[in-house]
Amino acid sequence: MSALEDIQLSIRPELDRLHERMKQSLYSSNTLMNTVIEGYLKSKGKLIRPILVILTAKLLGQVNDHVIASAAAVEMLHNASLIHDDIVDETPTRRGKPTINSTWDNHIAVLVGDYFVSTSLQQAISTGDLRIVDCLARLGRLLSLGEIDQIYTARYHKLTEEAYFEIISKKTASLFVSCVDMGAYSVGVSDHRLADLEKFAEKLGLCFQIKDDIFDYYEDTRIGKPTGNDLREGKITLPLLYALTRSSHPDKHGMIELSRSESLTTGEINTLIDFAKAAGGIDYAYTVMQTLKAQAMEILDTFPQSDVTTAFRRIFDYIITRDK
Repeated sequence: MSALEDIQLSIRPELDRLHERMKQSLYSSNTLMNTVIEGYLKSKGKLIRPILVILTAKLLGQVNDHVIASAAAVEMLHNASLIHDDIVDETPTRRGKPTINSTWDNHIAVLVGDYFVSTSLQQAISTGDLRIVDCLARLGRLLSLGEIDQIYTARYHKLTEEAYFEIISKKTASLFVSCVDMGAYSVGVSDHRLADLEKFAEKLGLCFQIKDDIFDYYEDTRIGKPTGNDLREGKITLPLLYALTRSSHPDKHGMIELSRSESLTTGEINTLIDFAKAAGGIDYAYTVMQTLKAQAMEILDTFPQSDVTTAFRRIFDYIITRDK
């Protein structure tokens, strides 16, 4: 059993309430909508984001209905972003199962994604706390801006670590920060403890995206996912970014020119991936994650130690060591 599964087991009653709330709130009078959503919800994912909401609430207070509603809201908004991403990327499978767009079509997938967004907002509003509603709305903006920033950076070859971290802060870390915000607001906390947890969550979110980016440099034989998907879309992530801008590898300048190609062949993608590995890009990415982890652990040390702080530590370890 993984560390994440242990944590899930420790908060099983709260997660059961979350699943039931999502199921009920997403139910409609439309048979087709219900059929699509029922199939989608059978694959629950890792639930890291709602887990962060619940753990934050447990650290700062007690889990109540507002906590569960907030966890449902953030998970449904996250799911909506995944559904829409699958449409844009023409992804055939997710979590080993066919995506909505591949099973049905893009039209239905867009509508289902929109339905998740609207239901997410309803859950946030049900708390009666405008801070939670505002948090969710701001999150939606940041997720969109992060994706647009990434497209702009890829199109205009803006190769800097500063630009990279700004992008992943918006498109990924913002979601993790919103989780702790909503968990804290749900139990009436908005003091310095929340500010500290926001810093912890941002570092956790950054590590989550860096590890996701590393996966793109290796073939996933379990699901047949090819390497280099980011490069096919013109996205240069941290391992290659380091190799192109900070390494002293002798092939560096030639690889910079290759990376600026408008359309890369599979062979050219493999060349860039091999270069990133040879120039120490993967090792550098892991070093960055370990630095972020050390900073995050210092933040947790300022809280009274408990099963919840242990869970936060274990989630961080899981994020860095996970294999999918």
